[in-house]
Amino acid sequence: GWAPTPKKVEARVLKLAKSGLSTAEIGTQLRDAYGVPSVKLATGKAVAAIVRDAGLAPDLPEDLSNLMRKAVRLGEHLESNRKDVHNRRALQLTESKILRLVRYYKRNSVLPDDWKYTLANAKLLVG
Repeated sequence: GWAPTPKKVEARVLKLAKSGLSTAEIGTQLRDAYGVPSVKLATGKAVAAIVRDAGLAPDLPEDLSNLMRKAVRLGEHLESNRKDVHNRRALQLTESKILRLVRYYKRNSVLPDDWKYTLANAKLLVG
């Protein structure tokens, strides 16, 4: 069988990362298909850390790109539905989360200090 030793778990994480899965999808796949309850428990490192150390990490952190994708979707919806105030509020809340996350990532040197968020930039980055 497939006994989840730390080396085997790390190798599987890297294999899944190379196939284009996000860190969240990798964790789910390992849990469902291989019975690894937690990559961090098995290896002592988070999925994102394993992927980053191997140089396979994307330019933007996954949580930030997911929020930006959501903001782009809301922005496009609002272009054709100008009076949809509830979704305008949802966009404000989402952009607020993005700005807080960007501040955190700048503080921890994940993003450069001159990195700026705009909806137009988000469309180019994740659209």
